[in-house]
Amino acid sequence: MQRREFVLGSSGSVLGLLGSYSMVNAEITAIAEDGIDWYNVQDWGVEGRGFSETKSYFDRLPAKAEGVVRKAVWGLSLHSAGMSSRFNTDSRDLHVRYRLKSARVAMPHMPATGVSGVDLYGTNKEGADRWISVSRPIAQDVNYKWVTGIDPPGPNGRLYTAYLPLYNGVEKMEVGVRSGSRLAPIAPRKKGTIVFYGTSIMHGACASRPGMALPAILGRWYNRPVINLGFSGNGMLELELADLLGELDASVYCIDCLPNLVPDLVKQRTIPFFERLRKHKPDTPILMVEDRTYTNAPFYQRSRDRHAGSRGAFRSGFNTLKKAGDKNLHYLEGKELLGSDGEAATDGSHPNDLGFMRYAEHYKVALDQIIKQPPTQHALRPE
Repeated sequence: MQRREFVLGSSGSVLGLLGSYSMVNAEITAIAEDGIDWYNVQDWGVEGRGFSETKSYFDRLPAKAEGVVRKAVWGLSLHSAGMSSRFNTDSRDLHVRYRLKSARVAMPHMPATGVSGVDLYGTNKEGADRWISVSRPIAQDVNYKWVTGIDPPGPNGRLYTAYLPLYNGVEKMEVGVRSGSRLAPIAPRKKGTIVFYGTSIMHGACASRPGMALPAILGRWYNRPVINLGFSGNGMLELELADLLGELDASVYCIDCLPNLVPDLVKQRTIPFFERLRKHKPDTPILMVEDRTYTNAPFYQRSRDRHAGSRGAFRSGFNTLKKAGDKNLHYLEGKELLGSDGEAATDGSHPNDLGFMRYAEHYKVALDQIIKQPPTQHALRPE
């Protein structure tokens, strides 16, 4: 094993790879093993970390939240959902190796590629992010060859984004390139962050791979950083979460918790939650999102009754807050989030990849009115 050290910014060839992207002005060390140079992604930072003071680097909530939020929320916050690593390289071979927190690499209704995989996208010649490969974990320790012999990039290299596991935690992660290749780490973006708070759906169930989770899709479409604070079964409009959300530098908050709440709880919690968040962020746009319709709801009156009750209570809370003077509060109805053909969910509740694309298209309609930015060259937004 050999170590190679590079001081970013001191080499013209490294700078040439970056184009218009922000480089990391820091020293990184590559570990050379068997023709591969390995780089620890923590050396330049991972995008999607909302808090820096965490117990473990890839946790989603700060260390101080333990014992403040419920135990279930804390445990789920150890998952790396919403995080990504960006880098530019001219290597034609790409590898990833990492250690997962849990040996449960898959779930009965969600494959290992989504629960525990690391999903690789690359920027094509037109400047759009396109899927390339995803790791296929079978154990806690993963060493996977993403690609070999990929088409050579242009003289400025190629930008890659690696999306981290949705329903597992990460202890350490490295990306590998062919020895002697150039690698330029890309600094995590901070400006314009879209913050999502919600349930298992926001967490990522049941995407086939991390890049198909709702926040990841919208992050690509808007070319913006995202923070995913979805907590499976535990997105419940709790005041402790409103306080934590209020610490984040968000350009917009998307609050999508109704799937975890019965109508009575929606009525009790909606106004207190949004009033608390407003105390922290009086002017930041907030998008309130209704629950999706169960895809088998046409066969269950109880499901239709729950949707009607939850949506009615949520809309009532929205109207009350608007009448009280909240001018930057927005609303997205949930009836058509999954479409009407019954094909967009894995189990009637959690979107499949088709469902997440439909979700994103509806979010786009609402967010376009809030963000008001034209599509960027990296966007894949449907028009």
